Amino acid sequence: MAVFTAIGGIYVAQSVISGLTFTALPAVLRDRSLPLDQVGLIYLAILPWAIKFLWAPAIERYRLPPVGRDRSRSVVFAVGLVSAAGLWLAGLVGLGAIPALIACLIVVAFAAATVDIACDGYAVEALSEKNYGLGNAAQVGGAYLGSAIGSGLFLFLVDRYDWTFSAWAMSALLVLLGLPFLFGPAGRADVRRTHTPSLLTALRRREVRTGLLLAAVYVAAQKWGQAMLGPFLVDSGIGLPTIAMVNGLGGMAVGLLGAFVGGLAVRRWGTYRVMTLGIFLQATAMAAFAALAATGTANTAVLVILALASSSGIMAFGFVALYAQFMRFSDPRQGGVDFTLFQCADAMVSMLGGVGAGWLAERFGHASCFSVAATIAVLALIAMYARRNSVGALA
Repeated sequence: MAVFTAIGGIYVAQSVISGLTFTALPAVLRDRSLPLDQVGLIYLAILPWAIKFLWAPAIERYRLPPVGRDRSRSVVFAVGLVSAAGLWLAGLVGLGAIPALIACLIVVAFAAATVDIACDGYAVEALSEKNYGLGNAAQVGGAYLGSAIGSGLFLFLVDRYDWTFSAWAMSALLVLLGLPFLFGPAGRADVRRTHTPSLLTALRRREVRTGLLLAAVYVAAQKWGQAMLGPFLVDSGIGLPTIAMVNGLGGMAVGLLGAFVGGLAVRRWGTYRVMTLGIFLQATAMAAFAALAATGTANTAVLVILALASSSGIMAFGFVALYAQFMRFSDPRQGGVDFTLFQCADAMVSMLGGVGAGWLAERFGHASCFSVAATIAVLALIAMYARRNSVGALA
């Protein structure tokens, strides 16, 4: 139980950062009338998560010495402080200098991505395969709790107080969330390791190559339509307090429910069927958003319910299956490298989708943006069906 608590705290902290950066901040900037193409530039802060595979082997080699306990806690402690300090500095910079703010958030992202490498490697190594489901529950559940804090609570604080106070409050929270990991169970002192983690070893494995393709297809289907969801709600006349509810308690409750149902569905049906159902549901949601944006007839209740279902319930349901598959694809001897590669593919596709969605929405409107997202999801369903034997056999 201590292991789940430790990794859960780190996953919550990581999602506080991502929720603040990629959900709350775009809504705040749009509320201040910033153009959508500039709002989309915030997604450049995903870059460190997209390229962290470049330093993942070095982190894993340090984390897993030839003899002795793993050094996961020392990595999380040192780099986690950098992440908290960067967020504190972002609060000091404020919203008046967007390039400087993005630079601060990129520093935070580099630190958070490094912590993520150590935590993922620790989880793959510490959890037995029969406990991967619980590990994924801690990961996805922690993600939605962190997102609720980083987007919902943060938006509430910004609306009630100001950007600086809110960013500093999140910085302090990151420190608190890291404590369970720092004081959690230590590894064995008598371990001897002969394997040297490397990217080449990972890329030679069929499971890793299949996982990278799966990540690209699945993330494009699930996430590309989400990038402009916050700005769309703002443009539809929904205020920040209501959006905070969607991203906060409402999103957390629906997300946790989606993760729970997804975990049960994976156990019953396997990862492939759950992932394909998740894509189908997201394609339906994006088509509904496109229709509502084109007609302008939706009321607040309809938009809130659909946003909760799409951004929380459907996403959580599908990503439990995706991350369970990633853990199975990862080699426990270098879990931080293998799992990082999958997450980098996720982040790279998310970044391209975020910037592209901002450009598309600014020039052609929200309806076109959501229509393209729905089409991509349908194409992903076709691709998943074509590769079903590869995924299904390894699931």
